[in-house]
Amino acid sequence: MSKADLITWEGGIIQVSVPMDPPLRQVNSYILPDRNGQLTVIDPGPHTPEAEAAWEVVLQELDYSWSAIRDIVVTHHHPDHYGLAGWLQSRSGGKVWMSERAHDEARLTWGAEAILNEALPLFFLRYGMPEDWVPGIREHLERFLPQVTPQPEVAYINAAEPFIMGNRKWQPLVTGGHAPGHLSFYHGGSGQILCGDAVLPQISPNVSLQPGSDPQPLRTFMEGRRELRSLRVTRAFPGHREPFTGFTERADSLLRHHEERLDQAAALLAGGPLSGFAVCEALFRSRVSSAHQMRFAMSETLAHLAELVRRERAEVIEPEPGGVTMFAAVK
Repeated sequence: MSKADLITWEGGIIQVSVPMDPPLRQVNSYILPDRNGQLTVIDPGPHTPEAEAAWEVVLQELDYSWSAIRDIVVTHHHPDHYGLAGWLQSRSGGKVWMSERAHDEARLTWGAEAILNEALPLFFLRYGMPEDWVPGIREHLERFLPQVTPQPEVAYINAAEPFIMGNRKWQPLVTGGHAPGHLSFYHGGSGQILCGDAVLPQISPNVSLQPGSDPQPLRTFMEGRRELRSLRVTRAFPGHREPFTGFTERADSLLRHHEERLDQAAALLAGGPLSGFAVCEALFRSRVSSAHQMRFAMSETLAHLAELVRRERAEVIEPEPGGVTMFAAVK
């Protein structure tokens, strides 16, 4: 990119559009300069040649050196937010910050003892996914490793204390569901919130049930959105799409969306026991044409089924050895 895609907002927040793979195509990073000419970078993007080139142009256009980057803050562990942090740390010497829970999830996913690439396809098979999907799911997962390498040295944000960025004190808020340990940052004086993927305009953040992670991600997600909706927000700065107003209304619409999806899944089970994959096909059939889409559709379906079980609207039918786990409506 020959010219940086930059927008400066009230309070001096600089929005940077960093390229990423389709379907989203871009992730928002934010730069908060302080009075001493030092920078806090939030969510630098995935580690790709395109993202590296974008940051070269950004710093040149803003007339900052790499050493001006003092802090690199990551809202959550997903590659499009966390992935470039290690590279940016190596270039700048900056300190990388995230929640301890989010860092645990990064290690579970990509660390030396990572299990997800092998465990997730087996998890899906247990819930009825046909085996011919497995190679594509595994290849899809492995494709992310270069996007998070090198991984950073990390310091942990204490959500009980304000965190200073750009000479202002921001309150960290931990709300999982989309990603365990996801951090948003709220500035009460201005009503601004840097919300990562916690609340997105026009897009419903994915909520995934995965092995070894949060066993009730949809419950966690909905509890978190109820907490966030109570804030007085004048403008939200999300991880994708454009900064927006109407934050409370958007949080409410996400809550309604998931209640409607729960009702749809329950209605399917009313016709008789189904596997998780069968429910997934019924809910997402028209929108799944790749392993990437199937991974998120299946994980989100299982998150909704887990919530139906928790609410005692559905029950799990355990299989015989080698069989498929089924779900049935509670009569």
